[in-house]
Amino acid sequence: MKVPSRRAIERQSDHDASRLPSLALFSGVVGQADAVSQLRAAARRPLHAYLLVGPLGLCQQELVRGFAAALLCPSGGCSECEVCRRALAGSHPDLVEITRTGASISVEDARGVVRLAQRRPFEGHRQVIVVPDLHLARLAAPVLLKTLEEPASQSVFVLLAELVPAELATVASRSIRIDLRPVPAPDLAVWLEGQGIAGGRAMEVAQAAGGSIERARLLARDEGFVARRELWRSVPARLDGTGSSAAVLASELLASCEEATGPLRERHRAEIEALTADAQAVGAVGVTGRKQVEERQHREERRWRVDELRAGLGVLVGAYRDRLAQVASRAKPTTAHDEDRMRALAGAISAVEDAVAELVRNPNELLMLEALLVRLSAVTV
Repeated sequence: MKVPSRRAIERQSDHDASRLPSLALFSGVVGQADAVSQLRAAARRPLHAYLLVGPLGLCQQELVRGFAAALLCPSGGCSECEVCRRALAGSHPDLVEITRTGASISVEDARGVVRLAQRRPFEGHRQVIVVPDLHLARLAAPVLLKTLEEPASQSVFVLLAELVPAELATVASRSIRIDLRPVPAPDLAVWLEGQGIAGGRAMEVAQAAGGSIERARLLARDEGFVARRELWRSVPARLDGTGSSAAVLASELLASCEEATGPLRERHRAEIEALTADAQAVGAVGVTGRKQVEERQHREERRWRVDELRAGLGVLVGAYRDRLAQVASRAKPTTAHDEDRMRALAGAISAVEDAVAELVRNPNELLMLEALLVRLSAVTV
């Protein structure tokens, strides 16, 4: 393929600056119309850094690659040329997607980003550098900040963060912020129905997905989804006030969260198999970067398990709220026994909500669940 000269690309880019990139670049994005609009507008005359803020599962990869295609395409994002196709596939050499090497973005990871930002693009007149998990870059923030304050003209950064901690506020201030919103359950249900999921199941999956498209995709194919929700709903009826029943039930609940990673693990296995096949096709002995891929997959599975636990606790809150509503609706006039019962149920709801909040501290999940169920036994007996 003949690569256009840098000057020709720059002239073409100036000519196309008034055109918006094709919407087809973002065809895989669901529920983020505002973000798509902002990125399409930004691609006409891009600045040096953009920050996408929102929880995982909101089509971040589709947004980033669509934006990268618009930035790298000689025609400003036609969606049809080879440059667009490679960018959307994540295989264009001027689209660099960083993978952190540990539990957080280290100083050395950040220095690697700085070195990449200084190099010349391989094919076009710019490169796009994607840095995920910015919220995990507390120690590396000063290194990244210097690069964002003195950006190389040929590099455009796309930073991803679930949130922006106070210590990263200065880094964030050097970027154009674009907020991503969880998809409302009714909208998510409509999308699922469009994917062939029956109406009742579509709404149940949508409610369990927490606004995440990625989670909805996986749950829709999860045969054990309904049974796991019923297990959580059965908790109040199964608690008998003994520690042994609480321990048994905690183990069952945690095992169900582990089983929930099944569809994700299947997808991960397929990913490794595809990488292995690609390596074998070019005669490589091993898969380049396999360790990093497997580490990322492990983090994704861990996150999925925690999300499943959080979702299950949400179902449990709903079960206790339903019981509270039933008592309140029939307590006319309210007796002392009714008031005690309603206080106990309100206490149960508070206990579960406390457990949800505790998940951010990465607790021992089995001990946390056992303690919670013992507490629930005491307030609901």
